[in-house]
Amino acid sequence: MRTPALALALTLVIALPLYADDGAASIGAGGLILMKREPRIAMAKEVLSISANRILVDYDFRNDSATNITTEVAFPIPAYEFAPDGASASAQGFDDFQLWVAGQPVAFGTETRAFVGQHEVTSLLAGLHVDASSFGHYNYDAGTPTDNDFRDVARLDDAQRAQLVQAGAIGTDGGIYPKWTVQKKYHWTQTFPAHAVVHIRHQYTPVVGGSNTIGDMSHYSATGEEFAELNSLCPTPALLNTLTQDQARALKNDHMVGLDYVDFILTTANTWKTPIEDFTLLVERQHEPSADVNFVSLCWDGPIQKLDADQFSAHISGLVPKKELRVGYIVGSTK
Repeated sequence: MRTPALALALTLVIALPLYADDGAASIGAGGLILMKREPRIAMAKEVLSISANRILVDYDFRNDSATNITTEVAFPIPAYEFAPDGASASAQGFDDFQLWVAGQPVAFGTETRAFVGQHEVTSLLAGLHVDASSFGHYNYDAGTPTDNDFRDVARLDDAQRAQLVQAGAIGTDGGIYPKWTVQKKYHWTQTFPAHAVVHIRHQYTPVVGGSNTIGDMSHYSATGEEFAELNSLCPTPALLNTLTQDQARALKNDHMVGLDYVDFILTTANTWKTPIEDFTLLVERQHEPSADVNFVSLCWDGPIQKLDADQFSAHISGLVPKKELRVGYIVGSTK
């Protein structure tokens, strides 16, 4: 059962686009995983910091055995597809992923695979020098896609293009477009010394989802599809009542109250020895002076503490994640 734990009116507001593209989808990445389950390595501490423009995770991993353990650690990316009107390949692939171990930057490898359904086309694309992760170095600044915007494909001859068409990797009806799905992960080899703690930090920019309007709250329904995104944030009755009034004023003045949200896959922590012994969630907001409606809401079982004007915190000991996390920002203008 979801427990609404946080619906906070803020003095200032989150720095998010006030009118985001309607129906934009968040992409929920998560934390680090072990490529091979290793029950001797415990996640002694995790501090997860979430804002609309950064995910930062700090871990303390402890090797409880008397043997040094060297193993592969990875940051998996949710599979993504070409979306000319959505997030870029770079954003979907979390290309700004950064990693530190013991406070020092660490190099990592990248594994990128391409699939059409269940059929892998990674080697085919590589053999034709078509970059899978960027959809052939597609030019996202071009506006309406043309054949030349898929730069790696545009330079191929007819026979080479025919190979991609036959494999189902590109479509040609109405112009060229990629049809493959990208599966990507960042990975590196990590040694965990016996009876020692290793501190690892990583960060990336989230792909924010949301809608430019929360809908006409006078027709609010806890089960209606129109309010599915709002309900996924576990709004309290008090918040719903406030939003009903705010949205009515906004519509009267030809304005809107919208929402944005960040998804995080918490259950990746279960590839390590469970539970997470000490878990802290930090939710951060930034300023958007032009808005007068400004709330944060999320589903959380337990108390939320306000640390200062911009940060809120939740703490749990012995956490075994059973569901994912969504942090929502409800922002708008009624005037």
